[in-house]
Amino acid sequence: MGIEYSAPLQFKYAILLDMPVETINDGKLLELIESWYGTKYKYGGETRQGVDCSGFSKAFMSSYYNITLTRNSADQYKQCSTKVKKKKLKQGDLVFFKTRGSKGGITHVGVYLCNNKFVHAATSSGVMISDLDEDYYKTRFYGAGRVK
Repeated sequence: MGIEYSAPLQFKYAILLDMPVETINDGKLLELIESWYGTKYKYGGETRQGVDCSGFSKAFMSSYYNITLTRNSADQYKQCSTKVKKKKLKQGDLVFFKTRGSKGGITHVGVYLCNNKFVHAATSSGVMISDLDEDYYKTRFYGAGRVK
């Protein structure tokens, strides 16, 4: 199938994920991300009217993987049955951050997609895709895990 037959969402997410458009072919995943993309951040929120990071990861994992997560990022980390090294991340793994310093505990979570990118609800921009190597996330990365 040639690139000329690719859907507009494939092009959008190929750019956001820095991947060849032909490799972006999971329509269900793209539609789910798109349905949340740009949703404003709201502490304690769980809907498309406003969502925080753990509310988003909980809704995302339930919709796409049929996995029920707890409501708090630190508890979601504890819920991971397998801890995963950064180099071994797979789509659907959860990535965790300490945004209040190393002693502040886990305060942020996102869902890993591919190519070092993850989707999450950021306080600054709402639901968006970021790169684990961006300075902000690189210095605050705590760990990653897989939920079964």
